[in-house]
Amino acid sequence: MSSFSRRDFLNSALAAAALAALPKRAIAAFEPLYPPMDLSYFDTPISAAPANIDFGYASITWAGNDRQAIEDVSSLGFPGIQLRSDVLKEFPNPTELRDLLQQHHLTMVALSSGNVSVESDERDEIAKHTSNAKYAHDAGSLYLQVIDQKPKRAVTAADYKTLGRRITEIGKRSADLGVKLGYHNHMETIGQSPEEVDRVLDASDPRYVKLELDIAHYLQGGGDPVKAIHKYRDRLLFMHIKDVETIPREQSSRARDFRFVELGRGRVDVPASFKALEEIKFRGWCVVELDAVPDPSRSPKDAALTNKSYLHDRLGFAI
Repeated sequence: MSSFSRRDFLNSALAAAALAALPKRAIAAFEPLYPPMDLSYFDTPISAAPANIDFGYASITWAGNDRQAIEDVSSLGFPGIQLRSDVLKEFPNPTELRDLLQQHHLTMVALSSGNVSVESDERDEIAKHTSNAKYAHDAGSLYLQVIDQKPKRAVTAADYKTLGRRITEIGKRSADLGVKLGYHNHMETIGQSPEEVDRVLDASDPRYVKLELDIAHYLQGGGDPVKAIHKYRDRLLFMHIKDVETIPREQSSRARDFRFVELGRGRVDVPASFKALEEIKFRGWCVVELDAVPDPSRSPKDAALTNKSYLHDRLGFAI
């Protein structure tokens, strides 16, 4: 009591008298809503979670031999795999595919659902990809990938609106099934250049359409993958990690002046891309992809081992 001064006593008495003079409803407003607690816990900010990357491998290199792809990707230690929609022919029952992937300890990161056309019947396009989303869900896939199909005529502003509307509707329906939709930027599509990617994303609802950023396609389309990672940090769903080199057109089977190659053998600054992912604290899947093995004397598994070695030896990732 010796520390309780006369001034403290008078202030307490005055406060009590003031409260007593208030109506009961007003007094109730001063009553605590919650029991007393130590708020000092909140003095220290909660740190953001560090980047965390899981690696998958795309089956496209095996050119439709999905059983072999599953076996090889699993044997190399990759925890995830991305499959194309032609897997539906091999495994019409998604449960069979899901069980096979579980036996090989593989997560199905994504199902490549094919192209979304802006010229064909809209209901047919939405129904086709919704059906694929249902298959993806039943097979245990996390995501559904779509690419747009560029018209043979000149692309118009209306095409972007049409594409945005269609992939948004597909995204809504796949979300209802528990499968998120990723739009894949791609050469020779409406979404080839950085500006075109912007237009596709602006025309679609970010709640239902995320970006599956392919760093090689983005570079070949005239962009900087590092800048794209920072720019789209809040819309990235998962990544395609690949490399690309410039070649004479006569050396390309598709009359292109570029060819996709194993990591570290092309023009993509792969280390800088991973540094950018670390800077934005990306937490998700990076799917390594190689459309076809550049050296026909080597197998898809050989190329996958080369990519794995690059990730381990050059970048320090343990797979």
